[in-house]
Amino acid sequence: MAAERVVGCLLAGAAGDALGARVEFMSWDEIRRGFGNWGIRSMAPIYGRRGAVTDDTQMMLFTAEGLLRAFVRQHETGSCHVPAVIHHSLQRWLLTQGVEPALSPCGDGWLIEQTELWSRRAPGNTCLSALMDSRVFGEPAVNDSKGCGGVMRVAPCAFLFNAFDVASESARLTHGHPTGYLAAGLFADILNRLWRQTLPLAEATVISLQAHGGRAGMQETRRLIEYILRLHQQGVRPNPERIAELGGGWVAEEALAIGLWCALAAESLEDGIIMAVNHSGDSDSTGMIAGNLLGLIFGPQAIPERWLEELELRDVITRIALDLTSIPACYEEGMDIAQRKVARETYLGW
Repeated sequence: MAAERVVGCLLAGAAGDALGARVEFMSWDEIRRGFGNWGIRSMAPIYGRRGAVTDDTQMMLFTAEGLLRAFVRQHETGSCHVPAVIHHSLQRWLLTQGVEPALSPCGDGWLIEQTELWSRRAPGNTCLSALMDSRVFGEPAVNDSKGCGGVMRVAPCAFLFNAFDVASESARLTHGHPTGYLAAGLFADILNRLWRQTLPLAEATVISLQAHGGRAGMQETRRLIEYILRLHQQGVRPNPERIAELGGGWVAEEALAIGLWCALAAESLEDGIIMAVNHSGDSDSTGMIAGNLLGLIFGPQAIPERWLEELELRDVITRIALDLTSIPACYEEGMDIAQRKVARETYLGW
């Protein structure tokens, strides 16, 4: 059951990313003209196919790979600097974008061999420049960006290590503004509470705010998430106009707030993701965040089959999600020689 919910989290996030990809840079009026008054509801052609994912899903996968490598490395060698290993993995993503990083990442592993990943899908300038400018693995980015490129990729951080800390540190590799990386930590912490305690989403969010909302630099995120919780309590549902009032999701706290609001208001997984992508803003990132939340709550069986049939990298995403639960479980339960060999061969390394 735990493994199934993690699969739901990552697959539904990717589905939200892919659904939103076609309309990411369109206004709500343009979306209605192109897809009807209810907006986009099924995968539409983008990047040469239906169901194509964006840089959001690509970076989520490489973040997950970094986490798994860090976990195996820590258990096999006894020590590991988790942000450095994730940084190595994100540098491999940079290679798939046709960019030679200043750092020299180890370009091995099964993930980088997936040919579908070697495609540029409108990667964020901050992520590209921060990774290109990196000089030491694991060091935070030297910029003041709070763009959503940190928060949209950290869902896998909910399932290994300390969710808040590792997600914040991961986002900080590219986004140096406190809002940019602390919003990512809050998102992963909410997901972790949903996963471990099966709480209602509103309750998990309140508890996460109580635990982390007082941190220095969390003010912008806390205020906006508290506002979203009040709207939800008042029965106010998101729509394109109300989402536009929040700013559209181009920066971290807005993307988290929009994805969370749509998930809170959702009558089903499909309903929530459709709300999250149909607006004049960063539709793929807000769709991904809502999808991560709703997929963890409802499981993969709630994802419309018409979306899954066309979803790019579906098998790769599923494998990564299963590894996020199966590999830690094997170490906790005591691995036999064959299991340990597979874990080492798959994820031991930078």
